[in-house]
Amino acid sequence: MKKVLKLILLLTIFLWSEQGYAAELKNGAELKKCTTCHGKPGFSKVLENGKILDLYIDEKILRNSVHGKKECTDCHVDITEIPHRGEIKAVNCSKQCHFIGNTSGAPQTDKYIEYKNSVHGKEFFAGNKKAPVCQDCHGTHNIFKPSNGLSQVSRHNLPRTCAKCHLNIYIEYKESIHGVMFEKGNKDVPVCTNCHGEHNIRRPEDPLSTVSKGNTAFACSKCHSKVEIMKKYGIETEQVETFKESFHGVASEFGSKTVANCASCHGVHDIRPSTDQKSSINKANIPKTCGKCHPGANINFAKGKIHVNPKVKEAGIIYYVSQGFKWLTILTMVGLVTHIFLDLYRRKARSKETE
Repeated sequence: MKKVLKLILLLTIFLWSEQGYAAELKNGAELKKCTTCHGKPGFSKVLENGKILDLYIDEKILRNSVHGKKECTDCHVDITEIPHRGEIKAVNCSKQCHFIGNTSGAPQTDKYIEYKNSVHGKEFFAGNKKAPVCQDCHGTHNIFKPSNGLSQVSRHNLPRTCAKCHLNIYIEYKESIHGVMFEKGNKDVPVCTNCHGEHNIRRPEDPLSTVSKGNTAFACSKCHSKVEIMKKYGIETEQVETFKESFHGVASEFGSKTVANCASCHGVHDIRPSTDQKSSINKANIPKTCGKCHPGANINFAKGKIHVNPKVKEAGIIYYVSQGFKWLTILTMVGLVTHIFLDLYRRKARSKETE
């Protein structure tokens, strides 16, 4: 009996080992086969347009990526033999794993739907071959979590990733106050996605865009209304509130498409401090900046404070005029109510006299 039990135990261990070995072989054998060719540095293919397509895969990088436990054919489903022949189609991330209800373990999000409705997605589905797809931003075999510094969409690498398509805008951003501080490692300044969004990027003309005329002030206020951030750099937070109460802000709230917003005066990607001679809000440049909406604007537009808070004494005469109107309104209303009350009292007294 003991010999039978011992035999069963040995057989179980053997089968378990064989299964483990088979699983281990499966998890590594396919990649080993593929890297016979794709693991050679410099392995590439010349396309019909003359461009060289790099086909080299660094096995170590792939194994350390978020897809490290996947096999090549998990993504390249049209490869049925090795070596493979014919045209290999681009991997479709949304059909393979990244959709709500997937069983592959991929994140359950609707980011692909957001992409489909974004400017990038609309251009792609309209046939624009230059429109970015998942791999252009996230990478191919080198996809890492955004929190990983190696990721193409990590905060540190994001501006350069966007620059692959938007080079001129990147140059403007790099020379702006935001870009200069970003290059110094400042984590408070915004990068592309802080203003434009991630998978839901839309054209500025789209009312749903985070940087549309109606939403620009809100986008800027996400940082510029936070006292704990602005205090570090000696920047006041009252600009957000004073803009809302100004003619520009009120008109914007009522849906005006032509009224000035933050970007109209400060710039978009080329925002600079007012002390910079190239800044659109430098005193020497304010007439030109204001002149975009107000033809004939002169140096007088640069005099005095721009963002004025009429509720504080520092606003000077504007504060006293504001207070004057405020108390004039209050006293007028008090006088009106008093007059009505006295008139009603007098009428009631007369009605009693006639009885």
